[in-house]
Amino acid sequence: MILQTITFYLFAAITVAAGFMVIAARNPVHSVLYLILAFFTSAGLFVLIGAEFIAMILLIVYVGAVAVLFLFVVMMLDINFTDLRQGFLQYLPIGGLIGIVLLVELFMVLATWQFGPDVAAGAVPQATTGGLTNTEALGAVIYTDYAYAFQAAGIILLIAMIGAIVLTHRTRPGVKKQRISSQVHRDPKTTIEVKKIPPGQGI
Repeated sequence: MILQTITFYLFAAITVAAGFMVIAARNPVHSVLYLILAFFTSAGLFVLIGAEFIAMILLIVYVGAVAVLFLFVVMMLDINFTDLRQGFLQYLPIGGLIGIVLLVELFMVLATWQFGPDVAAGAVPQATTGGLTNTEALGAVIYTDYAYAFQAAGIILLIAMIGAIVLTHRTRPGVKKQRISSQVHRDPKTTIEVKKIPPGQGI
């Protein structure tokens, strides 16, 4: 129990620090790297409470896809961050007001926080009951009660991916592209030229 408690506070401190550095870092690439660190430590917290499936999904989906995509987009786009920071003072009062409201809400939540008797005793809550693992319980629910919603979510993600590809696809002049239909339907008379070279006059 002592080892689990130490691990929890270590992961929690790293997650909070990484989340703060995401918004405090001046370099956007560093912000994405801190975000990846926050995802890793959050996955460790999920493992501690027995939600290993959510931890693996967090690593595979967010770290393996979303965060890496953010990193490549930030590195490849030519963004002038000086122009983006020019309107900072204009939106500072509104941002400060929203920040104060969020701090008040967090204080209200923490003021009414109470530990359960099992948590106060140091027991680690179990994600599932009945001898099932977290992955088995989620699979049984997703593929039975929410099978159609799960398939619909996959279709929506596929449409979003196709839409993103179409929106970002640009035709640039001077770039050679392979056209399979043109290669298949080409005329041998226009693509092949036979020349008869007399003996001894070749290159």
